[in-house]
Amino acid sequence: MSILVITVIGTDRAGLVSALAGVVADHGGNWTRSQLAELAGAFAGIVVVEVPDAHVDAFTADALAIDGLEVVVQGGHEAEAAPRQVTLEVLGNDRPGIVKEISRVVARHGLSILELTTDTREAPMTGGRLFEARLVVEVTDPADLERVHDDLEQIAAELMVDLSWGEA
Repeated sequence: MSILVITVIGTDRAGLVSALAGVVADHGGNWTRSQLAELAGAFAGIVVVEVPDAHVDAFTADALAIDGLEVVVQGGHEAEAAPRQVTLEVLGNDRPGIVKEISRVVARHGLSILELTTDTREAPMTGGRLFEARLVVEVTDPADLERVHDDLEQIAAELMVDLSWGEA
């Protein structure tokens, strides 16, 4: 079996997921993991599928032919060992640069961001906007976690962002 990573984007409309799932099933594939979303009228996502080796070329051709969906198919791989995953949740006043500062700390420590979800919402009591982020970070050395936490706490104070950590 080949493990493929598929990225998709298109104008949101009914049936896009069904069309992609049909191509996967038609080629004897298995849809193993995905993150799909509608954002500002666009549909975007990443899907990991397992497809029999003999079907990869035909699967790729059919996936690329889905009407209204830009598709990129890449060979993927599975991690050999499951490193520790930690969830970082950020909530604070919205302002430019929060994602830049947080991702810079994570990158400086050589950690990988496995998932990143962000949103903004109205602040209920004070007015203005709140920024929310949820990161799932891969940590191979538990000692790294303490250093990352210390650096993020420093940024949190500077940006007025509350941080909370938990095991993913």
